[in-house]
Amino acid sequence: MAWVVLVISGVFEAVWAVALSVSDGLRRPVPTIVFVVGLVLSMGGLAYALRQIPVGTGYLAWVGIGAVGATVYGMVANQDPVTVARVLCLGLVVAGVVGLKVL
Repeated sequence: MAWVVLVISGVFEAVWAVALSVSDGLRRPVPTIVFVVGLVLSMGGLAYALRQIPVGTGYLAWVGIGAVGATVYGMVANQDPVTVARVLCLGLVVAGVVGLKVL
């Protein structure tokens, strides 16, 4: 259960990061609210998951999931560059997170 919560909180990390980037310095109300809600859910989920998952493993997985999510969002919605190298690097991050869970 802790890993499920950790993955969901990692997704919320990407949500708050994207919302922060479009909030215009926290001046736009809707993205700012999404940022705050996403931040609270993300941190709350991380705190819950770290009760059962070692802090280094949990934090690295949380950051990795959030970073991959935010990067994929940028590629899809913001026309960030999509190159073979970038996709392979994202795959390595995902493989690292999976490896932390499996090993």
